[in-house]
Amino acid sequence: MAHVTATSRPAAWETGIAMGRHALTADEAPALGGRDAGPGPYDLLLAGLAACTSITLRMYAARKQWPLTDITVDLEHRKPDGRSKIARTLHLTGDLTEDQRARLADIAERTPVTLTLKDGADIVTTLAPSDG
Repeated sequence: MAHVTATSRPAAWETGIAMGRHALTADEAPALGGRDAGPGPYDLLLAGLAACTSITLRMYAARKQWPLTDITVDLEHRKPDGRSKIARTLHLTGDLTEDQRARLADIAERTPVTLTLKDGADIVTTLAPSDG
């Protein structure tokens, strides 16, 4: 289970994000009224997908004892025609066969975050009692 808390800060759109013992700052670009003090919301979404892809492929290759030495996951989000499209390019380094590379590309299509994004997620919003 994942749990994240985001809290607005005084500077325009700057937001503090707490994830367990980890913290970071999100913001918007100056063109959107922010100060670019941290990644934007879509950057964070892509970061989660990239991390999940890299971790899953590393785990799979390690379990199979394949010679995968490095992974770079390059992602780009666009919204042509109003529907989100994410382009993912995998850069796999190591003495892998073409079958192994193809299998890793197939595994990338079924990582947990990939499946969540492809399947969609139910989001239920509740309003906490007023703080004053």
